[in-house]
Amino acid sequence: MARQTVVLGAGMVGVSIAWHLQRRGHQVALVDRREPGRETSFGNAGIIQREAVKPYPFPRDMKTILSVLPNNRVDIRYRPAGMLNAASPLLSYWQNSSSRRYEKIIPEYASLIQLCLEAHEPMIEAAGADHLVRREGWLEIYRTPSKLAKRVEEAKEALELYGVQFAVLDRAALIEKEPDLGSDIIGAIHWLDPWTVADPGGLVAAYAESFCQQGGRVLQADIKGFHQHGGRWKVETATETLDVDEVVVALGPWAGEWMKKLGYQFPAFVKRGYHMHYTTQPNAKLRYWLMDAEVGYLLAPMNAGVRLTTGAELDRLESPAHEQQLSAAEKVARTIFPLDKRLDASAWKGARPCLPDMKPVIGPAPRHSGLWLAFGHGHQGFTLGPATGRLLADMMEGKPTAINMSPFRADRF
Repeated sequence: MARQTVVLGAGMVGVSIAWHLQRRGHQVALVDRREPGRETSFGNAGIIQREAVKPYPFPRDMKTILSVLPNNRVDIRYRPAGMLNAASPLLSYWQNSSSRRYEKIIPEYASLIQLCLEAHEPMIEAAGADHLVRREGWLEIYRTPSKLAKRVEEAKEALELYGVQFAVLDRAALIEKEPDLGSDIIGAIHWLDPWTVADPGGLVAAYAESFCQQGGRVLQADIKGFHQHGGRWKVETATETLDVDEVVVALGPWAGEWMKKLGYQFPAFVKRGYHMHYTTQPNAKLRYWLMDAEVGYLLAPMNAGVRLTTGAELDRLESPAHEQQLSAAEKVARTIFPLDKRLDASAWKGARPCLPDMKPVIGPAPRHSGLWLAFGHGHQGFTLGPATGRLLADMMEGKPTAINMSPFRADRF
């Protein structure tokens, strides 16, 4: 008889896990309060980031820390209440960003990133979603020659250690690719490996539809709770109670609070982010995904318009939106590319689920049989969802995994 499994959370990570388990013969229900791909996975930059072999560390140098304190940077902002609420995990994040600890974390994290393209490929094919995907990389643009040169050295190291492919573009080569860029931009790194997605939420929805075509079930309902009883799991929703063999918690930024109900204290925190879509001025066209690396925002040619996504905002998960960071990014973006009108009535707000050692939890819960965890992917849930799905499915079936999973175990905290 097929093993009955409930996956909680229908973002990229949860959908990918459900897809892999259903494909292997499990009987899977995917549960979320919203349709698949409508929360965090909906609002990201839409890049499957094969080049992102290093996670984002907490700033350690005093110059950067002092520049953050006035709270007017584009790439990072904070709310005092949010900082206080997450003080303990943020302190651990700062400690794990020391050179000694960070250098150990990088190869562990990179082992996941290196799987991302090969893990997405079969899901894209099965979902018939190739029309959403471009395999042309993206551009990291610079104003300052010395900063570009420093980044080129880092790219060379990534090439040597992890096979990351790139090209360096001077102003002339960059303008051939993006003729409408402002004169302040002097060059770029063209990351060649990554794939970009014109509708990130649409790709997650396509994966979910593929899951359903394989016999999986999507249940859109509020989750009321889940508990173990008699060796099985009962998942209570607003519409029905599911009695199953196994539960997978893939609830992204909400996972930490849900796990507290079972007695687990994960040091989870969130980095919030915003996006807005724009038209372009007449005859202007954005051709590539552009990261303004010295400022800290991204422009992407999405199906819905040119999407501007912000850097990180440190605040509580459910605090009201603060659009000042988006407005500051927009002001700078208009100086390098001819954006025109806003297309959205208000900014979209989402949250990246983070853990202080910059790595997700992937694997069994330490104290509950039949409970599996997959959350804390930070900035890279969209990139790492399919790889996580494949790896967790192998673990659940007792099969060898493509990489060493001990760095991602739940009991490391």
